[in-house]
Amino acid sequence: MNARQIIAIADAVLADHHVSREQALSLTDADEEDIALLGAYANKIRARFAGKSVDICGVINARAGLCSEDCRFCAQSVHHHAGSPVFSLITPEEAFQSVAELAGQGARRTSIVTSGKGMECDPDFANITDLIQGVIERSEMGICANLGTISRDQASRLAAVGLKRYAHNLETSKRFYPEICSTHPYSERLDTLLAAKLAGLELCSGGIIGLGETWEDRIDLALTLRELDVSSIPLNILNPIKGTALENQPPLSPLEIIKTFAIFRFILPDKVIRPAGGREINLRDMQGALMLAGANGLIVGNYLTFGGRDAGADFTMIHDAGLVPGKL
Repeated sequence: MNARQIIAIADAVLADHHVSREQALSLTDADEEDIALLGAYANKIRARFAGKSVDICGVINARAGLCSEDCRFCAQSVHHHAGSPVFSLITPEEAFQSVAELAGQGARRTSIVTSGKGMECDPDFANITDLIQGVIERSEMGICANLGTISRDQASRLAAVGLKRYAHNLETSKRFYPEICSTHPYSERLDTLLAAKLAGLELCSGGIIGLGETWEDRIDLALTLRELDVSSIPLNILNPIKGTALENQPPLSPLEIIKTFAIFRFILPDKVIRPAGGREINLRDMQGALMLAGANGLIVGNYLTFGGRDAGADFTMIHDAGLVPGKL
């Protein structure tokens, strides 16, 4: 893949053509010296289809630990011994205070997240629904929910209390998924996204890179998200946590991370592509390069099981890239 071929594919995207799987895979062969060119065209694609706005989101850990599932990267799984915090569902007032704190840091959306496989037989579901409704009624923040797998009826109940967006990561490709989780199938994740979509909810779904997946797995994840018309795509970069099954997984290089984000922008020209957990650790001084390689979303504040960085640094990074914080 030479510079001329990168430009030809980029020009096709800028002319409203979809990138094919074969074209996307060819971009993964871009030489290291052409990653800056790939990122520059991803930036042009972002500007053409998504504008200058950066979607700022925070997360609230509303119930932590003791998850029955065996996701190999997750510190909250009972199958691992990572020393992750464990606590029951927070109160509505605690949730509202957390929302207010994130708003003070500049977030415009907040995702309320609970540990566990999902809500189908969860005795907390009614309380969680009430909590979400209360926060929506008291806050001007855009409220999302990430509660694991849900049924169509539960998706409809969440929509009825005012929820607009549901978050549930696919994590990786269908092919690679069994290497990451064995306690529930990929189809349940897809079914949850389809249930949320049928209920009229926007979708937030992405995954984690650096799990040991191939480039084909990353491309197939991006293409699945395109097929589902997902609005917001958080891409986490594995932060190997001691005590998890992937604690010794070697890290990705910053250039490979930038290449991945740029290719996602080629495939998903008009969506929010959001660097998420692990960006601070894996990209270090090159975080700003993502904002010039197609990224147009951020998660600010802390993550579920490890800390983030000062939100002020993120807003400086946004402005330095010639972008602007988004508004609801």
